[in-house]
Amino acid sequence: MTKRSTGKKSSFDWRATLADPQFRQTLQWILALLVLAVGVITLLALLGVTRGFLVDWWIELLRFLFGFGVIPITAAIIAAGLLWLAHYLDRPIDWRWRPFVGVELAFFSLLGLVHAVAARDDAWGLVEAAKNGSLGSGGLVGWAISVPLVKNIGSWLTVLFLLVVLTLGLGLAFDVTLADLKQVAAVMRKRFAERKAGRPAKKSAKPAVQRARSRPSQPARPAPPSPPRTVRQKPIPRRATPPPSPPQPSVTITSTTPSSAKPSPAPLVPAPLPVEYTLPSLDLLDEPEGPVMSDDEIREKSRIIKDTLEQFGLEVNVSETRVGPTVTQFGVSPGHMKHSRRKVRVNQISALAADLTLALAAPRLRVEAPVPGRPIVGIEVPNSKVQLVGVREVMDTDAFRKLDSPLAFALGRNVAGEPVVADLSRMPHLLIAGTTGSGKSVCIKTIITCLIYNNMPEELRLVLIDPKMVELIRFNGLPHLYGRVEVDLERVVKVLRWVALEMDKRYRLFAEATARNLNDYNRMMKKAGQPTKPRIVVLVDELADLMMLAPDEVERTICRIAQMARATGIHLVMATQRPSVDVVTGLIKANFPARISFATVSQTDSRVILDMPGAETLLGDGDMLYLAADAGYPVRVQGCFVSEEEVERMVSFWHNQVGALEEEAPWERMMRPEERDSVVDEYNVEEDILQQAIALVRKEGEASASLLQRRMSIGHPRAARLMKAMEELGIIGPPEAAGRTRRVIGGG
Repeated sequence: MTKRSTGKKSSFDWRATLADPQFRQTLQWILALLVLAVGVITLLALLGVTRGFLVDWWIELLRFLFGFGVIPITAAIIAAGLLWLAHYLDRPIDWRWRPFVGVELAFFSLLGLVHAVAARDDAWGLVEAAKNGSLGSGGLVGWAISVPLVKNIGSWLTVLFLLVVLTLGLGLAFDVTLADLKQVAAVMRKRFAERKAGRPAKKSAKPAVQRARSRPSQPARPAPPSPPRTVRQKPIPRRATPPPSPPQPSVTITSTTPSSAKPSPAPLVPAPLPVEYTLPSLDLLDEPEGPVMSDDEIREKSRIIKDTLEQFGLEVNVSETRVGPTVTQFGVSPGHMKHSRRKVRVNQISALAADLTLALAAPRLRVEAPVPGRPIVGIEVPNSKVQLVGVREVMDTDAFRKLDSPLAFALGRNVAGEPVVADLSRMPHLLIAGTTGSGKSVCIKTIITCLIYNNMPEELRLVLIDPKMVELIRFNGLPHLYGRVEVDLERVVKVLRWVALEMDKRYRLFAEATARNLNDYNRMMKKAGQPTKPRIVVLVDELADLMMLAPDEVERTICRIAQMARATGIHLVMATQRPSVDVVTGLIKANFPARISFATVSQTDSRVILDMPGAETLLGDGDMLYLAADAGYPVRVQGCFVSEEEVERMVSFWHNQVGALEEEAPWERMMRPEERDSVVDEYNVEEDILQQAIALVRKEGEASASLLQRRMSIGHPRAARLMKAMEELGIIGPPEAAGRTRRVIGGG
């Protein structure tokens, strides 16, 4: 009897090998080297340096197919090999379809054009002659393009058609559009007219072809109803270094103060000033840095992760790696347990996070088990060197341009290095939390930078509140800013109260105009020739200080604004370094669905801000977890960094346009309650009656229209006007639930 072998027969797993990122990268290198070698051999054969059966057959085939096009084909093969090889040597290339398609159109149209011009009687004879080295034809491809066209539309129309296609291809290859040609033609016509009139042609200070953030000039009209809406354009191409001074914008847009036929009460928001504004250029921002993670380091960390998990009996495969600016995410595909047919559970990998941190010698490590929407477990390992993410590199991406929203802003880059952008109008409010020095103030500066890069002052106004007194004061002097940055806590409560009053006033205007939201209202006002309303973004750098000063009033006002202000175009951005339940209360969290958490001290703080752990494992310095309003899981992002030099250049750009403009904030009237003349005139109330009402509500400690009616023997219309006047003067608080009296909060 023969003894039966009990050992298992080993087999080579092709699927695991093909899924290995190291094998796939090596295969890409080999293929790139082969393409490069084919191009070099073809070039040497054309020069007559090398000969052989295969080489001669290859050259004869190329000449037969492309004729004179064998020369650009050889150059294209060499360039493709070099670019392919460089793409996988830590120098990724940004492929663009327009130049690629343009070069193809130009090449094939040129083949057909040469063949149509050279072939008079014997079109196929030129193809046969191309085998012997004749470069006077377009080969088989040129014959296939030109002959059908000549038979159907004739020789001259064929030449004209191919010339048009050639021009179109060259335009795509060099990224020239019709708008560029129109601008060049306009400049040429202007210079020709000046020379014809006998005047020396002035050198234009504006570039003839500048598509970045350029907008068509607005012709002068007799009575424009309102300033035209700003359309966000494609950012300018990158340059090597930013210029020392702000660049000259291409087009100037004039905003005029519209006039109204009917007299109207003085609004809380001042009308836009008749000042010429232009959007800034991306040249004011710094250039981004390059990649920092090498392939050797990625392979070494992948090996350590796999070996460490195997030591605990977990068979896994590192199927993919996603290199980000701060961390690298290693995608681990669970295999089977050793000596068992059971599959590795996800929580078994998560339980070994501390062992992986020790093996990788990492300061912190985060395990995302599993990655949402992907069949892998993500192990996020910090990079040895953190890459700085600039605002310019995120704003100059297709993801930012596709948002097409005036309130779009750049967040940073995720663990795969992809840009992450957001839209404040869809949130519609944002809550930011994290420890001291984790990146909250820089995040707020990034939001401000993106907003003023995409909006004119008549379209967006900012209310900046900085109790720390040192972070946001550099933005003083911006034409987008109401007044100055508020740093006094005693004034901040009244500023928030003014925001609530402005929200109520806008709702009354919407009701009179039968508009659903701010966009509908502005569209109606433009048609009627009336002034429009700007969007208002309120940014608070430290919420904890406000909650300690007046917790009830601040929480009530913030929640009321957050609940109702979306339709009026008012948005809140709140930041705090103490994400505890007495600062970030349940009511505030319920009205701020979009949240950003930077590094926190404990898992408890992470649960307060995100309702889940994870923020305690962040690295700081801009490393964040972004939870979108419509997402169930947060996304890890390395936030954009805005330097002090960039802020100074940006503020100087706007300051140079408007000069030393100091506009009084609209809430200053609430700070001076003794100046009641405008309020008395606006609501048509008598001064003595108003004084009696103020004394009455202070004595009672509450206020309502029915109370004024009973105690002062007045009618309901006058009592309602008195309530509105006292609310605007800061004597009483905003309306609460139906049927409840209002609180007396001071003023007067």
